[in-house]
Amino acid sequence: MRRLLAVAALLLAPGLAAAHAFLDRSDPRVGHTLETSPPAVRIWFDGQIEPVFSTIRVENADRQRVDKRDARVSPQDATLLEVGLPPLPPGRYRVFWSIVARDGHRTEGDFTFRVK
Repeated sequence: MRRLLAVAALLLAPGLAAAHAFLDRSDPRVGHTLETSPPAVRIWFDGQIEPVFSTIRVENADRQRVDKRDARVSPQDATLLEVGLPPLPPGRYRVFWSIVARDGHRTEGDFTFRVK
């Protein structure tokens, strides 16, 4: 019986781990330098995320929030978290994000981009 339970646990474990959502790609790309200010920051995850518990903000080098405070999960794509930006002056910007996957697990992180 113990052997059967152990096999069942091993078979279920990969499915549970795959349910977490992690950053897949972003626009602007992580660490990228842009010629002009982007209209928004968009982050795609490898799984669906919960709109109510997912946040994103953009700060300048002085740690001042510079986004439009209109963060949302796209109604057309439950893997896309986005926030609008006003025209940004040249400088370094940091994006902070925190999401909850549909399985209830939280993932968070940050990355930078530059505007020439």
